Amino acid sequence: MNIILCGFMGSGKTVVGKELSRILGRKFIDTDEYIEQQNGVSIKAIFASRGEDYFRELEHNACKELASEKSCVISTGGGALTFERNVEILKQSGKVVFLDASFEVICERIGNNTNRPLFQDRDKAKLLFDERHEKYAKAADFIIDGNMSAMKTAMDIASIIK
Repeated sequence: MNIILCGFMGSGKTVVGKELSRILGRKFIDTDEYIEQQNGVSIKAIFASRGEDYFRELEHNACKELASEKSCVISTGGGALTFERNVEILKQSGKVVFLDASFEVICERIGNNTNRPLFQDRDKAKLLFDERHEKYAKAADFIIDGNMSAMKTAMDIASIIK
């Protein structure tokens, strides 16, 4: 059974995922890194050159491919599990955990990072955050407080999954 982490960008999916994989002795896969490796270009460059729709197709294909993995910790991109088709595919391979971090904590974590195409405008990002929150909660088998440290969050997930 895989553990699939979802949540808004900056909620800690990658950092928590790496910590969780270390604690549980499982392979860690980040869907955004996977897409970048498969395409030889950054997510930001994909958005800039081909647009969001093209990226979402790449993301869907990555979800299909990664759903065949066994006993992994999979960190999904912020938008991946806002699409029902991705939720259905990934839920067949494991349990979905929503890292529910507040927008304020997310802003602190992201700071002025320019590598996040959908976080360039804070007001638009807040609207997106609000829109996606319900979708994450609906997709999740478990909801975890994402405002804690990565170690605490990973420990909490590990105790729930065992």
